[in-house]
Amino acid sequence: MIEGMAWELRPARAADYDEIVAVVDDWWARAIAGSLPRLFLDHFHRSSLVARDRTGVLAGFLIGVLSPSQPGRAYVHFAGVAPAARGAGLGRRLYEEFFALARAAGCNGVKAITSPMNAGSIAFHDRLGFTVTGPIVGYDGPGRDMMVFDRAL
Repeated sequence: MIEGMAWELRPARAADYDEIVAVVDDWWARAIAGSLPRLFLDHFHRSSLVARDRTGVLAGFLIGVLSPSQPGRAYVHFAGVAPAARGAGLGRRLYEEFFALARAAGCNGVKAITSPMNAGSIAFHDRLGFTVTGPIVGYDGPGRDMMVFDRAL
């Protein structure tokens, strides 16, 4: 990937689900698709983003939620960048675009979580200015400890 490569970012559509779920296990090099049920793009595509490279190939995505239960809060459920596009700023660009979307909707903070073993995600969120807490024992149920990220907008 060339530094500074241009990507086309656009709001996600429910129809993007099949293409995204088809690549996530390969992008993570493990079975992770079960963490991304179709309902996220059926119901939250307007607050989610898709990035394509100049040839139209899926390069990344961010599944975000503007919380209906916690006014002023947003949540990043899932974000991914194709292995070939990593290290060129696309992940940061997806998050910054989501921050702008959340601010425009009146949000004043964003939250995300990851596994305590996902050192890359923890470092990435730290670089983006998130407060990193954890691991929080049982956060996602028994035996599912998580790191929690929180960032003011």
